[in-house]
Amino acid sequence: MIGVIHLPPLPGSPRGGNVERAVDSALRDAAALEEGGVDGVIVENLGDAPYAGTDVPKATVAAMTRVVSEVVSSVEVPVGVNVLRSDGVAAVDICAATGAEFVRVNAYVEALATDQGLLNPVARDVIAERRMLGLEGDVAILADVRVKHASPLDDRPLEEVVADAVERGLADAVIVTGSRTGSPADPEDVRRASSVVERILVGSGVTPENVGGFLKSGAVGFIVGTWFKRGGDVSSPVDPSRVRELVETVRGFGRAKSDHGG
Repeated sequence: MIGVIHLPPLPGSPRGGNVERAVDSALRDAAALEEGGVDGVIVENLGDAPYAGTDVPKATVAAMTRVVSEVVSSVEVPVGVNVLRSDGVAAVDICAATGAEFVRVNAYVEALATDQGLLNPVARDVIAERRMLGLEGDVAILADVRVKHASPLDDRPLEEVVADAVERGLADAVIVTGSRTGSPADPEDVRRASSVVERILVGSGVTPENVGGFLKSGAVGFIVGTWFKRGGDVSSPVDPSRVRELVETVRGFGRAKSDHGG
């Protein structure tokens, strides 16, 4: 269970931003997520919309490095980085500077049509950067397939894209999402993806009501942002009671499976 730390606008974004405000917000949500029992957190520059594509401003990278460093120092769980829209190289660089342990990359082995324009896949660049920095084995890559807020420019079956992400893109795990932030993934998509690769995470729209269906479809992990927020409002702070509810729901399914010899 990975909780998302959504940052307010940062320096370098069209709306401007303040680093100290971002640090305060991130530390507050990191503490709430850890208190609620997550297994990890991921820092994401959600407030920077409209986003750059695969080459974000240097000011964004600098600001996120400061924020991620503070989060890494404040929690005991692993910390990840997602640089929107799809700057996986910058995410790896931030890990190198801060000790963060994984990245999420939106356009990994697919060309996508998005509101940022056309995004080209960055798997080769991300793998090369990780190797150049000596982070193989230290930084895991979580790759989206058929990611939200995007349309693929090919008609390959989902199973082929999932296989390519791991076999050719060398991703460590694959993420399946719904169509938009907060929209649930299709359990059938999760089932199809997990038929190819065991390491499937659901990356949007997870709630206590639908998490059991995702587990039955083969998901082994979840990246949760919106539902963990107060009132389920993505712009609100993290609510530890909502975190605990979802975490306990997932653990309950695990205990039931164990009791039945699964």
